[in-house]
Amino acid sequence: MKIKVFKFLTKPYTVVLTMLITPLFGFIDRNLVFFSALGVAFLILWGSNYNWKRFGFGEKLTLKTVITSIGMSFIIFIVFSLFIDPLLIKYLGEFNLSSLNDIRGNLSGYIVIMIIMWLFAAFGEEFLFRGYYMKSLAQLIGNKDISWLLSALITSAYFGISHLYQGASGIVSVGLWSLVVSLIFYKRRNNLLLLVLIHGISDSVGLTLLYLNKDHLLTDWAQRLF
Repeated sequence: MKIKVFKFLTKPYTVVLTMLITPLFGFIDRNLVFFSALGVAFLILWGSNYNWKRFGFGEKLTLKTVITSIGMSFIIFIVFSLFIDPLLIKYLGEFNLSSLNDIRGNLSGYIVIMIIMWLFAAFGEEFLFRGYYMKSLAQLIGNKDISWLLSALITSAYFGISHLYQGASGIVSVGLWSLVVSLIFYKRRNNLLLLVLIHGISDSVGLTLLYLNKDHLLTDWAQRLF
């Protein structure tokens, strides 16, 4: 049974089917889209006898990786907060972050969301979108450098659209952020841990600003420049 499931799920076209079929679960519940696709990825991991290298976890966590992730997270945060997001808000409207409003000034809610974020956003989304979707699509269309770049564009657009609930600005911002992270993975295909840390650190900063009700400070200042 295990071998049959693994063989089917690792057929080249299965990643495309997964990306097309799992969004249908959104008619039941938005979260089912993510968890159904994550389930497919974990079944492949299980069938491979937990070969984490298959998904890009080829390097151990090192101090250099941690320092690099902090530096990259800081640069990405500044660029998006001071330049990209203010422009998107000006032309596409505010981000819809109503789903996170409960953590504003709520310490227990903030801690719970932070734990969930590291498990399912930082680790889960990188495992799914970069480790499974991006890598499998790149292999499907040739496994060359141009294949990886095209896969980065496709998965980033897909990732952005999956954040439809954040409004037009959210879709574009998340899509562009995903493209930046995907390009890092394009260069460091065996170090998905780096992306997990970048994702987690970036979201941690954002959630902390929301908790402190200071999430508009940077963008409000930057908007004066445009």
